[in-house]
Amino acid sequence: MHVPDGFINAPVSAVAGVAAAGAVAVSLRGARRELDERTAPLAGLVAAFIFAVQMLNFPVAAGTSGHLLGGALAAILVGPFTGVLCIAVVLLMQGILFADGGLTALGVNITVMGVVTVVVAYGLFRGLTRVLPRTRRSTTAAAFVAALVSVPAAAVAFTLIYAVGGTTDVPIGKVLTAMVGVHVLIGIGEAAITALTVGAVIAVRPDLVHGARGLAAPLKLRVDGELVDAPAAPAAAPVPAAARSTRTVWATGLAAALVLAGFVSFYASANPDGLEKVAADKGIDEKVQEHDAADSPLADYGVKDITDARISGGLAGVIGVGVTVAVGSGVFWAVRKRRTPEAPQPRATETV
Repeated sequence: MHVPDGFINAPVSAVAGVAAAGAVAVSLRGARRELDERTAPLAGLVAAFIFAVQMLNFPVAAGTSGHLLGGALAAILVGPFTGVLCIAVVLLMQGILFADGGLTALGVNITVMGVVTVVVAYGLFRGLTRVLPRTRRSTTAAAFVAALVSVPAAAVAFTLIYAVGGTTDVPIGKVLTAMVGVHVLIGIGEAAITALTVGAVIAVRPDLVHGARGLAAPLKLRVDGELVDAPAAPAAAPVPAAARSTRTVWATGLAAALVLAGFVSFYASANPDGLEKVAADKGIDEKVQEHDAADSPLADYGVKDITDARISGGLAGVIGVGVTVAVGSGVFWAVRKRRTPEAPQPRATETV
């Protein structure tokens, strides 16, 4: 759903840019509370993973494909404020390096694909987890529903922006019906990817999933046919630093992102995505403009002057993952360092 230059007029694009800048500023402050020494490096990895999975367009209907938006996934894994920043980093890298998503439309894209998806998905996810049992299965189910709803919500948001600042005269009702219809189907794919990823991370390191903190439910014992709370366990010894390390998760996630972007992306659907298909069918792309970075060496997710499509696309994907994880990690480490230090706790004194 990357909006190109020319779909939305300059005044509305400017307003969306201001709104997106404000959302990013708020998210920078909020992310300081979400990030710590373990989650800061993972946030950069989440951005790179979303970049990689967005290269994997999947077919959803005749002649139409879809791809992950990622707002729900990022918000659940690293928190809503950090999630907005993750999507902003991805969209910035895609726009500058790969000519994907207009530069004048960057504010529109951050607002629609980042802010709207994160707010809708995380709000719904938190509401569901409050009423569902605190188990891995229910948390994964909540992630599925939240991601599913976030995609048509983003389609509605784009349609509203188009209604105000669209550059072509197309009945808004037709645009809304077409956008929501195809993005409900895309939302199913988004939900499946989000649930599988969240479930996989919860299975190995639930402590690293922002939305799954406090997941463990009290242990129940069956006594005389009735379930009762088990006695509280004695205080556990401090967890060794090696057990708290995120290196294994980070390395595994980075390897997965590189494989997806560098190899699996070659087999992605070549059909236009939901927005491109609707734009072509309804005529809202009549005034689309050429991207300012169309001459980029990595434009259209291929390396210039490499004629082999498999090598060109795979190498571009690997470069994109590397740049995104580097930029994202740098941003999140900087945000983490600016976090207000907690007041030191008084040390216990030993009495004889």
